[in-house]
Amino acid sequence: MNTSESLLTELARSEKPIGVGIIGLGAQGSWAERSHLPALRAVPGYELRALSTSSNQSAKRSGQAHGVPRAFGTAAELAACDEVDLVVVAVKVPHHRELVRTALSAGKSVLCEWPLGNGLAEAEDMARQAHNRAVPTVVGLQARSHPALAYARHLVADGYVGEVLSTTVVGSGGAWGATVGPRDHYVLDAANGATLLTIPFSHTLDGLASVLGEPEELRIQLGSRRRSALDTESGQPVPMTAADQVTASGRLPGGAVATFHYRGGMSRGTNFRWEINGTEGDLVLTAPTGHLQLSPVTLEGGRGTSPGLTPLTVPESYVRVPELNPRTDAPAYAVAHAYQQFLNDLRQGTSAVPDFAHGAARHRGIESAATTA
Repeated sequence: MNTSESLLTELARSEKPIGVGIIGLGAQGSWAERSHLPALRAVPGYELRALSTSSNQSAKRSGQAHGVPRAFGTAAELAACDEVDLVVVAVKVPHHRELVRTALSAGKSVLCEWPLGNGLAEAEDMARQAHNRAVPTVVGLQARSHPALAYARHLVADGYVGEVLSTTVVGSGGAWGATVGPRDHYVLDAANGATLLTIPFSHTLDGLASVLGEPEELRIQLGSRRRSALDTESGQPVPMTAADQVTASGRLPGGAVATFHYRGGMSRGTNFRWEINGTEGDLVLTAPTGHLQLSPVTLEGGRGTSPGLTPLTVPESYVRVPELNPRTDAPAYAVAHAYQQFLNDLRQGTSAVPDFAHGAARHRGIESAATTA
């Protein structure tokens, strides 16, 4: 444990605020604005002290818009700021490695959004650097921190469904469909590493593993049915090299069978349904989109002689951030619970929130299992 890790742990245990700097907090419409900003404001123990964007001018606008006292035009300036203890990297995937390196080189702890890297090699490089620096890290696989998943995990462990026989997931990616917004063209290019496989499918796979255990076997097949999408403003076609169909199957600890189907765009029918079927009962999680990490989640169950499903209310003990509403604040809800769990980890010496090593392992599992149809 080096000085940086000792400082972050000391701050958490003393209940002094951890100073946060966000790389990528724009003035309007950014992911960081919709998720990390409200999450940090809802979790006592953090203080947003700095931001950086792509230029001094845009940083100044963002600082004024969000009331952040220190606004920098470069990530290096933010990472060097003495008031920043934790750097949050919330930009497009191709820039993750460079910005994470900058923060780690300054001796700072880092929370990097998922995917950790643009491919396995980058993810392993960042995990190795973080290990060498011995600083606490977090990768943004926040679905597992959602209270509904935490409750489902405990229901399964307590025998609600009996022995798990199988689990099935069907989800829609939203993007990778017939149309694409002007700001989202980059997700259609497989070379950018932000695909149907790496984002909604992988977030859900990680959440499922947190409930049912890591798959002991996994086979992933990618399919491309659409080769382009129409820009919603210009009406012009945009090439799509990323797969718009992901199917997977495997076995879980104990032999349960797991199947997945993710498809691009949205369905007029089911956009997210996850069933857990066992010898004594069933659990079903549903959401309006296949992005489990940022959607409101409904949990239902039935067991024994019950002929159908009934809503299962998540007990208040699982809700660690009551200031946020799981439906109206959905993009920030699981993120906030991940921030809260990270504080708990620092204070208690636990490791419930996934770090860079976990992120690299998730990349490794996905890349080794995926083939193209």
